[in-house]
Amino acid sequence: MNRYIVISLLLIIIFSLTSMAQKDKAPNFSLQTSDGKIIELAKLKGKVVVVNFWATWCGPCRAEIPDFIKVYNKYKSKGLEIIGISLDEDGWTVVQPFVQKQKINYPIVLGTLKVVKDYGNPSAIPTTFIIDKKGNIVDQQIGMLSQEFLEKKIKSYLN
Repeated sequence: MNRYIVISLLLIIIFSLTSMAQKDKAPNFSLQTSDGKIIELAKLKGKVVVVNFWATWCGPCRAEIPDFIKVYNKYKSKGLEIIGISLDEDGWTVVQPFVQKQKINYPIVLGTLKVVKDYGNPSAIPTTFIIDKKGNIVDQQIGMLSQEFLEKKIKSYLN
């Protein structure tokens, strides 16, 4: 009898570890850019997607944008998409001039309460999620990312 209990417990542990190793499906969203284009995450399946929650007033967010621009330029043709989700309360009145001034070349959308909740209410910004070609969240980083760090994180998923 003890042998069966031990085997059962081992199977439960193995199943639990396997379940924990599975990747979380990225919550879908459909958000609009300033020029009216709809960005829907589900339609980006087959690409590696970097979802970056940020704001214009956030120093580390502003500091990482030039590196995001470089990474986007370098890897867009290889299947990378970056989506900046602004959490600015004043919306496009502050975001659009900032995007133009910084020459941000990847899509920027305004976040909603639903998207923030769906992505676990990030405790700080910037918070960045990396989503693989199958639509699974494979990494989450809180804080500023450098070009080198971001490239290291996305390269294996682009192949």
